Amino acid sequence: MLKKTILGVGLALVGLVLLFCLVVALQPSGFALERSTTMDAPPSRAFEHVNDLALWDAWSPWSKLDPNAKTTLSQPSVGKGATFAWVGNSAIGEGSLTIVESRPNERVEVEQVFVKPFAGKANFTFAFEPAESGTRLSWKMEGKNDFMGKAMCLFMDMDSMLGKDFEQGLANLKAIAESSNPQEATAGEEPRGNGSKS
Repeated sequence: MLKKTILGVGLALVGLVLLFCLVVALQPSGFALERSTTMDAPPSRAFEHVNDLALWDAWSPWSKLDPNAKTTLSQPSVGKGATFAWVGNSAIGEGSLTIVESRPNERVEVEQVFVKPFAGKANFTFAFEPAESGTRLSWKMEGKNDFMGKAMCLFMDMDSMLGKDFEQGLANLKAIAESSNPQEATAGEEPRGNGSKS
């Protein structure tokens, strides 16, 4: 009787594991997140702060999470081919950014690669469009989920988790672009949320 009970429990557990794997496998393979803002400044003003990786520290929502992170910045740090790599604490992990496309005052595409705490890759797209009040800036993140990524998305809402970070980053960029003194625009601000120092 005991053996049958143990066997039954074992089969039930195997069934649950298989069901979980099936549910995970059926999850969307891709992910996307996007936020936008409008600023009272020309596209060129915001573009220069995205197209130069050396300037990301002033507006990135993750730049203050590890002041002691080890970073490597390419020279030049501007435009297509520019790279930025970091190794930091558990809040930002380890990874790199590479500008893969740059169209002056129109678009910047960045590839982000994570090494730690888990391997992953995502693409950022910054689109700058003239608007009645100045510039409409959109920040979009897209990528593909492996099995582990699909499983994590069952328990975490990426839009809720990272959406506030994107909103903070855009607010920082807006303040910088609209300020006559960009260095003062973000003074005293504390970015929030988890992510990479980027």
